[in-house]
Amino acid sequence: MKKTFLIAALLGTSAISLGVLPNHALARPMTETDLVMMKRLSAVAASPDGTMIAYQLRETDLDANKGKTDLYMLRLGSTGAQPVLFASRPDKNEHDPAFAPDGKSIFYISNESGSDQIWRYDIASAKTTQASHFKTDVSGFKIAPDGQKFAVWGDIARDCIEFGCAQDGDTSKTGPGTGRAYDQLLVRHWDQWETPGNYSRVFTMVLGADGKLGALATAMDGNLVGDAPSKPFGGGDEIGWSADSSAVLFALRRADADEAKSTNLDIYRSALQSPTPVNLTTDNAGMDTTPAASPDGKWLAWTSMARATYEADRLVVKLMDLKSGKVIALTDKWDRSVASLVWAADSKSLLVTAQDILETPLYRVDLKAKITRLTERGSIAEAVPLKNGGVVYAINSINAPSDLVHMDAKGRTKRLTNVNVDMLRTLDPVDYQKFDFTGANGDQVYGQIVKPQGATGKLPVLLVVHGGPQGTFNNSWSYRWNPAVMASQGYAVVSVDFHGSTGYGQKFTDSINKNWGGWPLEDLQKGMEAVSKIDTQLDTANACALGGSYGGYMMNWIAGNWPDRFKCLVTHAGIFDLRAMAYETEELWFDQWDNKGPWTTRSDPEKWNPVNHVAKWKTPSLVIHGEKDYRIPYSQSLAAFTALQQQGVESKLLVFPDENHWVLKPKNSIQWHRAVFDWVGKHLKAK
Repeated sequence: MKKTFLIAALLGTSAISLGVLPNHALARPMTETDLVMMKRLSAVAASPDGTMIAYQLRETDLDANKGKTDLYMLRLGSTGAQPVLFASRPDKNEHDPAFAPDGKSIFYISNESGSDQIWRYDIASAKTTQASHFKTDVSGFKIAPDGQKFAVWGDIARDCIEFGCAQDGDTSKTGPGTGRAYDQLLVRHWDQWETPGNYSRVFTMVLGADGKLGALATAMDGNLVGDAPSKPFGGGDEIGWSADSSAVLFALRRADADEAKSTNLDIYRSALQSPTPVNLTTDNAGMDTTPAASPDGKWLAWTSMARATYEADRLVVKLMDLKSGKVIALTDKWDRSVASLVWAADSKSLLVTAQDILETPLYRVDLKAKITRLTERGSIAEAVPLKNGGVVYAINSINAPSDLVHMDAKGRTKRLTNVNVDMLRTLDPVDYQKFDFTGANGDQVYGQIVKPQGATGKLPVLLVVHGGPQGTFNNSWSYRWNPAVMASQGYAVVSVDFHGSTGYGQKFTDSINKNWGGWPLEDLQKGMEAVSKIDTQLDTANACALGGSYGGYMMNWIAGNWPDRFKCLVTHAGIFDLRAMAYETEELWFDQWDNKGPWTTRSDPEKWNPVNHVAKWKTPSLVIHGEKDYRIPYSQSLAAFTALQQQGVESKLLVFPDENHWVLKPKNSIQWHRAVFDWVGKHLKAK
């Protein structure tokens, strides 16, 4: 039976509102500048006794065209307690706070001295001192449970035995000119050319009685060659300490000739006394990552994928009994993929997040695999356990960016922050509606409708198609593809979690493999038909479609395979030619898994290739790309624009020379949104 869920504009988790009531006398539609200027909360840390938290807050300096991060702390349990700014310098960034195990100080990273170094804030005296003076930038750090040692990582020459050497390890520089020479893949990654010989490496060092890190550092990677944390997006969740502070745990994929085709991160343990890494996951050819030792020292937990070379396989929580070495797949019977994990303070359970039907809740998983859902609506961005059994988590939704909530051991919740309250009160809210329908293969498929609250009359429709393709447009806040800011321009924004999306079980996610233009397109077609009946305010005959990455591929596919449906298309970083993509992209494992092998061995390689249907293209199209995009190189969009122009199809090309697969810089984001809104506004009539 089909169900439609109408959720109030101010969504909640337990008693916590995820939005802010607007001041209707001042309210107005949200603009792209409002979106860019929203404050961004992240990097939450808790004191050992659970009475205080610290977090990072980014604000946007539009004139400087960049963000600035500062640090705040907040005492829990104190009536009327307000966040206190404790680390902020003009034109400098402070980020990634971590409490010392004795609770007396907070360590963090700052570029106040000219490079990224570790600093220490003494809570009692409110004094700040520089704790490290390394020769190179610090990318991140983890404090050992005993508080006496640090694991620190950064980009270091492979042959360097210190944390930073004068020599550059880059072996691609082979001559007097500017040329780069390579003899194996990877050559470039995400938005940077590779510098073989330099890697993200983990070192340990001792904290002195003066609160400063000593110059003597010990490399933890032994003879391994690879990045720990992994690039481009790996962070502190890939590094950990043993409970007794005697060893460092890290995830690493070997940087060998197979790296571009491999997802095989392994978990290594490297003892401080004899730093020779031991591979703890040799029996698994898939990804093993996010190692976390239990506070009582009995268990090691991590997330694991079973299938080699498949980046969207289900992440299962595994547990190793550190006494016997026995490993169990704790969540093997739960058909959800675990995105993050952290131990509860009593070592009796783990707090994890996992997508589930358009939401990303927080769950508790005990050692007997009992799973308890702790939150309902919204997206949990991060969670920090407290000593008393409670938890502080950051939660966001389509209606509001992340704020902090405290949940006590009995499940009672209290909102801790309202970092964007002043702006949100001035903005018109949007209505958010979940819907479902029977899609391809007779399967239940879900989607969302976001529209201006209180709008009257028919609304033109924007169909937005997510990337991944194994991803979701769920009930979460985004600073890039944000349905609330799109709806605020007078549109009903529709998204469909087509076959291949995440949060519906692994079989549903797998169904897009070698099926890129099949079931997903059928789902979009049936989804548009369904919403026309579910909400008659939607003028589905007056619609444009937009998508980025795989969503951009789908725009190119729609242009040739559903050419009469939309008034316009917006294609961001889309694939135009699958053959070229197979040879141009950097992470080959993605393309080769989804399309079943290298181009030359595929049984029907041209079946879902948009380039084969360009003769049918006639829909006005805006094509956008970043020149530093090495995932889907910008030549794909140049080719698409050329095809449009050659056939006389109304089209426009927007290229950002300083952006990658995403548009991130504030002024570029504003330009992106204005170009998109101008384009759809030209072809649709929005009130």
